[in-house]
Amino acid sequence: MNREEIHKDLVRLRDLIREEREYAKKLDMEGMSRVMEEKESLILSLNSIEELHPDNKKYALQIREENRRNAFLFRSTLNWIQDTMEFFGRKTVPVAYGQQGSTVNFNINGRLLSGRI
Repeated sequence: MNREEIHKDLVRLRDLIREEREYAKKLDMEGMSRVMEEKESLILSLNSIEELHPDNKKYALQIREENRRNAFLFRSTLNWIQDTMEFFGRKTVPVAYGQQGSTVNFNINGRLLSGRI
């Protein structure tokens, strides 16, 4: 690969990572899949490069930064989904009182989202 081809591939990879983030924000899974396939093929072709020309290092740094932004977006979204699932999976036990005025525990499955109507 010559320097111009590497430059073109690095710029395209940076742009693909940005596109991937936009598709993720729009929840467009088809677009994300298409971009991921192209991104993977570019990474495989760039993987054979042993030494990067100093002019192209700024693009490599931009790629790393964009990739970190995507990773943060995906990680924070996953944490939000896990927290939401945990919230809806908690037992909800209503407070009730027995004959002597003390609280009584109920054996209720209590999942907010049980799937039953």
